[in-house]
Amino acid sequence: MNADEQAWWGETHKALNAIILKPREHARSVDLFLDLHAAVHASSISGLKEPTLDDDVFHELKESVFRTYPVQLPNTKNSVAWHLWHITRIEDMTMSILVADTSQELHSGDWIERLNTWFTHSGNEMSTDEVAELSGTLHLAALKSYREAVGRRTRELVSGLEPGAFKEKVNPQRIARLFAEHAVTPEAAWLAEYWGKKNIGGLILMPATRHIFMHLKKCMHIKEKFAKTSTQL
Repeated sequence: MNADEQAWWGETHKALNAIILKPREHARSVDLFLDLHAAVHASSISGLKEPTLDDDVFHELKESVFRTYPVQLPNTKNSVAWHLWHITRIEDMTMSILVADTSQELHSGDWIERLNTWFTHSGNEMSTDEVAELSGTLHLAALKSYREAVGRRTRELVSGLEPGAFKEKVNPQRIARLFAEHAVTPEAAWLAEYWGKKNIGGLILMPATRHIFMHLKKCMHIKEKFAKTSTQL
């Protein structure tokens, strides 16, 4: 995703923000969301012909770059593995539980075994040892597949929402599910409290779009740092 495409993404997100709570603009809101979401997931799930930001991150992503922790960058010390896990888990839990009140993609099939991790939460408030463990054990190819499955599910769930749904407040019973299913840890209760103050539109604007965009850009910064370092050796 080049600079012009990133600028388009930002302007489109602003446009969605301006109309998402207007029921009469529901169809356009969904269309804008699908465009934004497509740009931060693998092109294979939406049929885009041009590489997406997600495609850029995974393109020739080396295991060593994926796993290195800590990294030395001004805006992050976490690994690419952590960032990708974090955004995918948050998208899965917010869209599946808070928006649709359905089961998480993580718990369908054998994802936990394939991902090779016992962690099921968002990654917020992890200790340094836990981030190191996740970074060292998470299965790269399985994570890519899990991201694609979550992305497809999100597109299906949001496309099925009725006009007016974006204005609805998050149901407190669904917030409770986050803790019951160990999607959010007690140490990260602030995150659930934050989501509990949002409406569905707010979840679409952040966990399902902008949050992903921000973390994928950090992943690209990490890749670029390693690429620059390798050329200097």
